[in-house]
Amino acid sequence: MNQLKSLARRGLTGAALPVQTLIGRIVQYSPHPPRFTGAYDSFEDCLAAVPRDRPSGCDHEAANSLYFERMSQIHLWDYPLIFWLERVLKPGMTVLDTGGNLATKYQAFGRLLDLTRITWVIHDLPAVVRRGRALQAEGRLPAAVRFVEDPADCGAPDVLIASGLLQYLDRPFGELLGRLSQRPATVLLNKVAMREGPEVVTLERAGELRIPYRIRDRMQFMRELEALGLRVLDQWVIPDLSHRIATHPALGASTSLGFALTSDPPKAV
Repeated sequence: MNQLKSLARRGLTGAALPVQTLIGRIVQYSPHPPRFTGAYDSFEDCLAAVPRDRPSGCDHEAANSLYFERMSQIHLWDYPLIFWLERVLKPGMTVLDTGGNLATKYQAFGRLLDLTRITWVIHDLPAVVRRGRALQAEGRLPAAVRFVEDPADCGAPDVLIASGLLQYLDRPFGELLGRLSQRPATVLLNKVAMREGPEVVTLERAGELRIPYRIRDRMQFMRELEALGLRVLDQWVIPDLSHRIATHPALGASTSLGFALTSDPPKAV
């Protein structure tokens, strides 16, 4: 935390920043607080700052339906994923959609891609998995998808998708990959929050929930991908998903990135 405070102090070069900081720290206690408040070193520190009467974290029934309709639509930032899925998917393949919520991407992407001969497995938190299975039993979600709490139960996926997951993931990405019996040939990441500097965990307001939101150190994350044996095939920026922490404007705006990665070695020329 001292490192973050030092960074914030060094960043206060404009006369407006102290005023913005003061305003942000006052309005966080208002009936309509900013979307992002606080800057912490870890998920644990972030959660400890949430008032006890306020629900926190993602593993809640209340989180299941948040933005469901919006997430089930195709957005501009989805098209790179659709492009790569169209290139790599073949009949009989298995997709592990980790953090896949209530089959939102399956339903959205199925409007443009033929997923009828693809096995689509959704890995998510227990509350989401319970809700997904219940909705399937009611006929309100596609019966073709499978919900699992442990990625190991997916078997050996050919493609892994993590769209909007990594900022909420409370463990290293490599730990999630390590649960799989086989490394997917293709890994598609989207909406990964980054910054040029030390990682920051802030608190996101999502309805009544308060959720830790990780903004990663870009250079460190690229080194992690390399250490995991993942090679970048494609990379894109999503300008609309750049965010500032209202209480810590000196930390600057985040950058939202997407990646198409492969664990296959480069082809010989």
